[in-house]
Amino acid sequence: MTSTAGRQGRGIADRPAATAGGERNLDGYGGRWPDLRWPNGARLAVSVNVNLEEGAEWQVGDGDPASERMGEVLSVVEPGTRDPGQEQIFAYGTRAGFWRMLEALDMRKLPATWLCCGRAVERSPALLTAIRASGHEAAVHGWRWRPHADYRSREAEAADLDRCIAAITAAGGERPAGFFCRGAESAWTRGLLIERGFLYTSNAFDDDLPYWDLSGTRPLVVVPYALDSNDMKFFHPNGFVRAGEMADYVDDALEVLLAEAARGLPRLLNIGYHLRIAGRPGRFAAFSRVLDRLAGLGDRVWVAPRAAIAGAFAAAVPAGS
Repeated sequence: MTSTAGRQGRGIADRPAATAGGERNLDGYGGRWPDLRWPNGARLAVSVNVNLEEGAEWQVGDGDPASERMGEVLSVVEPGTRDPGQEQIFAYGTRAGFWRMLEALDMRKLPATWLCCGRAVERSPALLTAIRASGHEAAVHGWRWRPHADYRSREAEAADLDRCIAAITAAGGERPAGFFCRGAESAWTRGLLIERGFLYTSNAFDDDLPYWDLSGTRPLVVVPYALDSNDMKFFHPNGFVRAGEMADYVDDALEVLLAEAARGLPRLLNIGYHLRIAGRPGRFAAFSRVLDRLAGLGDRVWVAPRAAIAGAFAAAVPAGS
């Protein structure tokens, strides 16, 4: 693939679609960042993301051929055998963690994006109703907690995407504008999102700023996500052990990006949480500390839902400019 830098103008990255046979854009903005201020005047936007996946994971008890292996520990139950313990680890997220985390956000008046699996919403619609009542964004996280890259047909992926949209809309009263799935998108995902009027996708880990994907029938905003400032690292052997480690890590990320913002560089920080992980008391301390830090920064940062971030970016940085 030849470099796209020459036709990006002010550095707008036109990332190739997944259908492009493995092509990659390694240039991005090429160091030529747009002159972007977020709506409150800050240079740094922060996206707080909470994943609602519980009830959408693979479980033999739900009729799946195997259960999800990743919980507090790797499951030791024979594949194909029901694992009630693993089911309960996930259920903790909706029964207890959800309410603890929602209250913490509401107490600080910080808006978040909730990445919602459709099947989880269909099984626990009251949670989505509470999310929307608190003014948070509900985005599509797939029908099941699975990579969209493993769909074998466009039709099957489209059907599940539509089921998720319908479940979120029915429970929250507002059609979702954004998408993020576990793992990676399929070759068809972005085309399906464009057809359904989505504003943005978040299956990208390659930048500190949103950018445009110009490869489809219309431009699509890409709001990158992050796996480093993410509580899933509590579940990995090389990840966080104590709650304070995640809080310190996020604080370090904030300090670096705030320093860059002070030099006039626009930036975005993503922080990711899960109900069954950060909702546990021993890790909830990290969630609380990070929220307190964000609340204390005032207008030095713009804490906003992903749809608002995508919309502000699109208004300030026209596609192809």
